[in-house]
Amino acid sequence: MKRITLVMLISILVVFSEQSYAQKADYVFKSGDVNGIGKWYMGREIAYVMGFQGINWLERSEREEEEKTSKLIKNMRISATDVIADIGAGSGYHVFKMAPLAKEGIVYAVDIQPEMLMAIDVKKDTEKVSNVITIQGAEQTVNLPENSIDKILMVDVYHEFSYPKEMLTSIYSALKPNGQIYLIEYRGEDASVPIKRLHKMTEAQAVREFKASGFDLKENIDNLPWQHCMVFVKE
Repeated sequence: MKRITLVMLISILVVFSEQSYAQKADYVFKSGDVNGIGKWYMGREIAYVMGFQGINWLERSEREEEEKTSKLIKNMRISATDVIADIGAGSGYHVFKMAPLAKEGIVYAVDIQPEMLMAIDVKKDTEKVSNVITIQGAEQTVNLPENSIDKILMVDVYHEFSYPKEMLTSIYSALKPNGQIYLIEYRGEDASVPIKRLHKMTEAQAVREFKASGFDLKENIDNLPWQHCMVFVKE
């Protein structure tokens, strides 16, 4: 009996070791930008996550003027029955703009920081919004049901994922076959955009990373002042 238990333990350790090696093979660890975590994926250094302490910046009054959020929401062509997930929802700035449009559907607000989710829950209860559900995400999963989501929105957050490959695998699983990802990132090609370099992405880099996880770029809607609005679909 002890021998069987030992064999099982060794087998488990081997599996974990193989998984750890596979993850390390996907990423490069080296020094880089002061705003980066020293971890690189497909030639791009991953940026530090903006903490919940920056919640006031997310809710700043100038945001509509700077980012034309109303145009972004129109780009998504939200229908009343859509099931939407805002990955890296933060304070819920976009969540509460989408919820009235998907009035017969659901808006999942997914974030890794409990403080952000608490802020969303408070606003949801205060404003009596019934179709918003908060989800505690993790570094490697969005924790959403398989084949359940029509549209995924990621606004200025993907470049901060510590495990982008694993997250895209989780997102792929959560999306319906005809589902769409709206990837919003500050334009890395444009030096005039007043955002730190690691908090921007080029279209070419985004396509490279998403292609590797089974997504095609359907279009890049070019009507936002500073950001790409890239629409990805499953291959």
